[in-house]
Amino acid sequence: MKVTLDPGAIMPTRAHALDAGLDLYAREAGVIPAGGSAVIDTGVHVSIPAGAVGMLKSKSGLNVKRNVLSEGVIDAGYTGPIVVKLYNHGFEDVAVTPGMKITQLVILPILTPELELTDALEETERGDGGFGSTGA
Repeated sequence: MKVTLDPGAIMPTRAHALDAGLDLYAREAGVIPAGGSAVIDTGVHVSIPAGAVGMLKSKSGLNVKRNVLSEGVIDAGYTGPIVVKLYNHGFEDVAVTPGMKITQLVILPILTPELELTDALEETERGDGGFGSTGA
């Protein structure tokens, strides 16, 4: 997968050869306020392969130790900088420093089926049973 970097950006890395996620690093400083969110630029541009998607997933250390979560989708064809929205579910502000690991990029295969408008969907065992329909 091809990668370009803005000035000050760090090449994505895998801590271990078999890790699914590529660590992405903050290119800039910021603060994620307690109970709030912040948008942090990584300065990383990638060329996601056709038939795949890049999923931004929380770093377990930030999640467990600092209550910071991230989530996002990078579509094939997007070549702009990866900018990450970080959510602080904790009670203390969290400082972000340049070079800090803030999220991970996981590349997954996807399906892109054609949509067909229809009058009804096929009957299934579950039907329209949703939230809590199988018990608590």
